[in-house]
This record gives sequence, structure tokens and C-alpha cells, in this order.
Amino acid sequence: MQTILCPVSVGELADKVSILQIKSERIGDETKRAHVELELDGLMPLWREQLDGRPELEPVYAELKTANERMWEVQDALRAKEAAQVFDAEFIELARAVAARNGERVAAKNRINQLSGSEFVEEKQYQAQDGAGSTEA
Repeated sequence: MQTILCPVSVGELADKVSILQIKSERIGDETKRAHVELELDGLMPLWREQLDGRPELEPVYAELKTANERMWEVQDALRAKEAAQVFDAEFIELARAVAARNGERVAAKNRINQLSGSEFVEEKQYQAQDGAGSTEA
């Protein structure tokens, strides 16, 4: 099997690790979970290296993981509504919650980047309500 090394911001690494931890905790299929844990095992040494000597990263990482757990729950609820073809007020609120949870993720990732002195940072630009600007992921 082949893997690649890819430079990313420290916040992006933390985000990936948190998502993999959540998957490891929630995925029931043993084969899928084994794939997740293999990737997590490959990234954890890099994340631990960032944590060494930077205890201030721990609480921000906890915030990031919580935001990703909330995002998981919102997306699960949205998928259930979509599967049932129910596009009611709750569906709209869930769709709006995706943006809120993503905002929490980005804020935590940016704080991790700042605290760690990451050379790479994540930039976002969202379309303004008046239509100005562009949308980027």
C-alpha cells in the first residue's frame, strides 16, 4: 500500500485526527473501523509532536472535537430527513446548523494554527448576504 506525505496546517492535522477519533468511536463495521484506525495511527505521532510542550492546544483540540461531533450528529439527522424526503422546518434548522458547526470548526482550527505557530493557515471567504464576494470551501 502507498501513502503520501502532504504538508498541512497544524489545525488541519488536528481536525483530521479528531474526525478519525470520532469515526473510530462510532463506526460499527470492523473492517471500516480498522481502516480508520490505521490512518489514525499514522497521524497520531504527528499530532503528539505538536502537543509536546504546548499544553494550550489540548483544550482547543477538545473544542474542535466537540464541534466535529456536533457536525456528525447534524449531518446524520439531515441524511435521515433527506432519506425520508421530509423537508420541514427542522430540516431547515439542521441545514443552518451545518454552517454554525462549521464556523466553530474553523475558529478552533485557526486558534490551533495561531497557538502552534503554523506556517500554513486556513482562509475562508463566504458569499455575503448582499451577493458580494465568492464562496470557497
